[in-house]
Amino acid sequence: VQLQASGGGLVQAGGSLRLSCAASGRTFSSSAVGWFRQAPGKERVFAAAISWSGTMTYYADSVKGRFTIRRDNAKNTVYLQLDSLKPEDTAVYYCAELLALAPWGSHQPQDFGSWGQGTLVTVSS
Repeated sequence: VQLQASGGGLVQAGGSLRLSCAASGRTFSSSAVGWFRQAPGKERVFAAAISWSGTMTYYADSVKGRFTIRRDNAKNTVYLQLDSLKPEDTAVYYCAELLALAPWGSHQPQDFGSWGQGTLVTVSS
């Protein structure tokens, strides 16, 4: 089962967007979930992650203080609030589940699974 990211769009620098991540057909309330992003011509990099309960989070230094991850297990959805956006935040954003044997705190894409299609965020200067 893949996770589906949505909510991307075009925004001016300094603006905000809220991304959503949902799983169709099953619940992922027992899984930690992470957000990654991939800029054109670059590797996919970690942005943020949240525990299954929503009580623990960790962020990449590049987004700390500007992005906020949260989840609503009743709605089977994980959100990523993007604030104070910069042109360098332009990327396709993906969500994925932290694999069962992967360490909490991982930033490595190979420790996450159930990748789906991402959503494009474009920040204009």
